[in-house]
Parts: sequence; C-alpha cells; structure tokens
Amino acid sequence: MSFDNLCKLLSEKHPDRFASWVLGTPQTGATVLKTELSIEPIRADYVTFLQLEGRILHLEFQTKLESTPPLPLRMLDYWVRLYRLYRLPITQVVVLLLPPKDDIEIPTAFTVENTRHEYRVIKMWEENPEPFLQDSALLPLASLTATNQPQNLLEKIVQRVNQVETTQRPEISAYTQILAGLKFKKDLIRKLFREGMMRESVIYQEILEEGEQRGEQRGRQEGRQEGERSLVLRQLTRKVGELPPGMGEQLQTLSLQQLENLGEALLDFNTLLDLETWLANK
Repeated sequence: MSFDNLCKLLSEKHPDRFASWVLGTPQTGATVLKTELSIEPIRADYVTFLQLEGRILHLEFQTKLESTPPLPLRMLDYWVRLYRLYRLPITQVVVLLLPPKDDIEIPTAFTVENTRHEYRVIKMWEENPEPFLQDSALLPLASLTATNQPQNLLEKIVQRVNQVETTQRPEISAYTQILAGLKFKKDLIRKLFREGMMRESVIYQEILEEGEQRGEQRGRQEGRQEGERSLVLRQLTRKVGELPPGMGEQLQTLSLQQLENLGEALLDFNTLLDLETWLANK
C-alpha cells in the first residue's frame, strides 16, 4: 500500500475527524462519495470526496508534487467533474506529506489566461503535532508534523499508540509505523515501538521482576535471558497461537541475542510458518 493510499484509507475510515481537522470546525455526518467521476471516467486513487452539509470536501493526499497531469490542472478537473455531478460548493484541500525537494514553490492555483482556480494546501511538516497526538484517527499522521526534535516526537507517538484501546492498537500501530517510514529509519521505528510496547506491558514488568529475582540466584545474565524468553513466548502465543512442543523446545536453546532478535522479528509474524522460517534461518 502506498503512503498516499494509506491516507485515503484513513480518511474514509474516519471522515468526520478528517473533515474536522481540515476545516477547523467540528463536523458530523460526513459520508464518503464514490471516487469515479463522470465524463471520461477517472478513478482518483489517492483522494477522498466527503459529502458534508451543503458542501463537498475533496481531500487530495500527495507524497510529492510531481504528477501527470500537473497537480493544479488535476484539481481544476476534479472541481469541474464534482460540480457537474453534485452542484454544491466544493472545498478542495491538498495534503502534502513531505516538503518538496529544492524548496520549489508549491502551487495553490491553476492559472491560464482568464481562468483561475484556487485550492488549499496543508503542509504536514508545518502542522502542530498536538491535535494529531490527541486523536487516534489522526495519530498515524503525527510523525509527519512540525518538530525540532524528531526522535522525541516519535517517542511521544509510541506512548500515545500504547494508550489506544487494545482492540484498535494493532491497526493504528501498523498505520503509524508505515507513515513514520517517510521520515525515520526502519530500525529506529522498530526499536522505539518494541520498547514502548514492552514498557506499557504490566506482564513485561512482572517478567522483568521475576527475571531479576532469578538473576540474584543464577546470575544476572541468566535471569535476563529467562525473562526475555518468557516475554518472547507470550508475544508469540498472542501473535500466532499456541506453539507445538518441538518449537517451544527450539526456543529454549536460543541465546539472549537471538531472543532479542526474535522479539523484534515477531512483530511482523502472522502465522506459525513465519516463526518456522525465522528459526530455520537464524
């Protein structure tokens, strides 16, 4: 899934929340309109059309400015097609996820002779991060907002993700990590999300305490290794279900470093086959 398309998915899952953010006023009852427009049908892959009270909101998500046809012409084309179909006022907003290279000018209008058509542009890198941190629907976009301390912002995002309702957390975490990949290195994202998940886990704290107690008797290294093994086993059970006895025995032979590596890798596991493949290649 592309970054633009992920934003489209989020805006269609939470139309009221996205409309409220973009328009700056609370919106309720927003409904998603079809993306295929009349005349020569075109399907707008990365846009969302929302039906508001007496108005259409057109959201266009862009990772980069370059496109064919050019963005200003596309915005005019969408406006004409939408107005022809619905005969309602239309607010058009381009959401730019990343700043353009070489500080080139960002167009906000299509202009040819006597024709001029304007639209708004939201630059994510200039947006205040707080509203995104406070709203779980917008949280996946938070890593793209303004900050002088990017890693600190990412750490705050991880903390906020871990406060989301348990049933929604895996999905929001996945979306957040994908969009964070536009600005942050993959290894840092994995590290912070894994550490954040463990810090928020009461079970993990209990495991650490158990490991420390055993460490006093059997040595700190052994206690840490036992705690890591217990954590990995519990995480694996939640991700892929109960482990076959033979596979559990294999985990008992892993070193502390291997257990830590497995703790990071299992975040991407979906089935037992993923674990089998990892063990075969460790």
